[in-house]
Amino acid sequence: MSELRDRIKEIIDTEDVVVFMKGTPQWVMCGNSMRALEALRAIEAPIAAVDILPNPEYRQELTAISGWPTIPQVFVKGELIGGADIVQELVVSGDLQQKLVDALGEDYRAPGEEKTLALAV
Repeated sequence: MSELRDRIKEIIDTEDVVVFMKGTPQWVMCGNSMRALEALRAIEAPIAAVDILPNPEYRQELTAISGWPTIPQVFVKGELIGGADIVQELVVSGDLQQKLVDALGEDYRAPGEEKTLALAV
């Protein structure tokens, strides 16, 4: 397995909530990435973001791991939640908030807690 694949798996497995997106939370480069980010912000999720744009291999490896072809991809405690549409629907229904409570506990909320992680190995 490649170092890049190992790094992606490590991030998925260790971060509570991670969004693989085009750009960063400070410089979003895609409308769908922005929609997913805004949905996570609306429920005050702790967000770890990974920019997949610097290298085409990032997206290839991520897709090979997740089996999900599009970006963004949101994971909660290692579980793929989906892309922007699914994340938004789950927020509206309250299901994503419940998933965060189940995975992280009642006090999961971390307003403004956002970090950007690098994939470079």
